[in-house]
Amino acid sequence: MTDLAEPFEVHRAHLRAVAYRMLGSLAEADDAVQETWLRLSRSGTTGVANLGGWLTTVVSRVCLDLLRSRRSRREDPTGEFPEDAAAADPETEAVMADSVGLALLVVLDTLSPAERLAFVLHDIFGLAFDEVAPIVDRSPAAARQLASRARRRVRGHPAGDADVARQRRVVDAFLAASREGDLAGLIAVLDPEAVLRTDSAVPTLVRGARAIATGARRFSDRAVFSRPALVDGRPGLVAAPLGRLRAALAFTIVDGLITEVDIFTEPERLADLKIAVL
Repeated sequence: MTDLAEPFEVHRAHLRAVAYRMLGSLAEADDAVQETWLRLSRSGTTGVANLGGWLTTVVSRVCLDLLRSRRSRREDPTGEFPEDAAAADPETEAVMADSVGLALLVVLDTLSPAERLAFVLHDIFGLAFDEVAPIVDRSPAAARQLASRARRRVRGHPAGDADVARQRRVVDAFLAASREGDLAGLIAVLDPEAVLRTDSAVPTLVRGARAIATGARRFSDRAVFSRPALVDGRPGLVAAPLGRLRAALAFTIVDGLITEVDIFTEPERLADLKIAVL
């Protein structure tokens, strides 16, 4: 086993990166890497010409099993962050999410496990479809179609590049002010007559920039896990601790100011939203 430890460590960072993009959770990614190590230690490397490729295949299959298990459970609590989000290291999660793109992780979470793996392995890590096919139990042509469907979901932008850039600046300003609890900064990006609505069991309607900004300051902890995204084609934010979508905000922006904010937290509604990278 000692002889295997050193070559495995050479590939550990790559395996963790693959698993994180598959699963969207550092804890689950580390579990997948550990399971890959256990499988290597049991089977050895006899007859393995390309250890890196072999390990990537194994960790991908482990992730596929985890994704399928997750999809069959779907134990999403209503509107609440999972308990493990509080236990996680927010700073480490934020760094990893930034490096990958948290909005991308949220989009990937809406795909089937096979689509997710085909896209991640081919588009992000450059594996040929001949290599992807046996991992997802498809033909190379079918694996190509899986990745193509995923790609369309990830890259859908209804607005022009200039509009997206302007909207992104407003969203970034709102998010930065939310994280800092900056009341003046929040008011500055909100129209004085802005309206906020929620989809909670008891719907909430809030009117006025100051009232909305005051409420936003109370949720600065969620802002740590939030990133810009397109929410049903509108500029907005997704809050996704550990890569799991827990809330989405969709903005209406007019002349550089936010005039409407719609907040979605109900699991059924979140499942219906179309999320894309902003």
